[in-house]
Amino acid sequence: MKLYLKREFLELEEPVVMGILNLTSDSFSDGGRFDKFDSAISHAEKMIRAGAGIIDVGGESTRPGARKVEINVEIDRVIPVIEKIKREFDILISVDTYKDRVAELAVKEGGADIINDISALSFSNEMAETVSDLNVPVILMHIKGTPVDMQKDPSYHDVVKEITEYFYERIGFAISKGIKREKIILDPGIGFGKRVEDNITIIRNIKKFTDLNLPVMIGLSKKSFLGAIGGIKDPYEREVETISANLISALNGASILRVHNVENCVRSLRILKELIYSSS
Repeated sequence: MKLYLKREFLELEEPVVMGILNLTSDSFSDGGRFDKFDSAISHAEKMIRAGAGIIDVGGESTRPGARKVEINVEIDRVIPVIEKIKREFDILISVDTYKDRVAELAVKEGGADIINDISALSFSNEMAETVSDLNVPVILMHIKGTPVDMQKDPSYHDVVKEITEYFYERIGFAISKGIKREKIILDPGIGFGKRVEDNITIIRNIKKFTDLNLPVMIGLSKKSFLGAIGGIKDPYEREVETISANLISALNGASILRVHNVENCVRSLRILKELIYSSS
């Protein structure tokens, strides 16, 4: 499977690691650790040297109950950091935003390569046209509700079927706005309006989403459902659970793994590759 960029493509025959760079003070796992320019650049460099294929830069927390960030604040947070990383390193950058203006500036001024939209182009009336005009890949994520209310008693009759139907609708919408199908990535939205059992079912059934013949990204790093399964309250202590769930996701067909700890994910995938993917 290939992800088409502006002038090239990224092979996705093996899972690609996306490193999370939260430029926020209130993200659930690493809020406040990298919200200063120098610490953000230093952490990006660390993730790149550890083997990240993509760095995902976000200026607004989307954890359950998170408050919205003013657009100018988000712009001031993400654009200088993206610009610096692109200038200093040969790395793909995705911008984690649902605001069309942030996406536009991140690509045009910062040099971002991918737009990662948790709302699958639904929170902004102009985002689909913006993505089409920019001609960059876009990640369409499933979310039930908004970050403010998504974890207030979510429910599904058949979570895999409902997410699949959502993807069909969103893919169709994106294409109708001029976005090329080969530039779409799908994200079932682990933890975004999901119960523990829903997240488990999604991970077990990633292959059903890959049947849509588009890359699937999984972002489960340190999330609360892992804490619920393993009895670990502190997100910082969920690294073993994260590695285990990411390896299962890779085996089930995930093309991109979005993680906080790039080094551990890359090292674990290296073993998986030798044991499972290697032809030797």
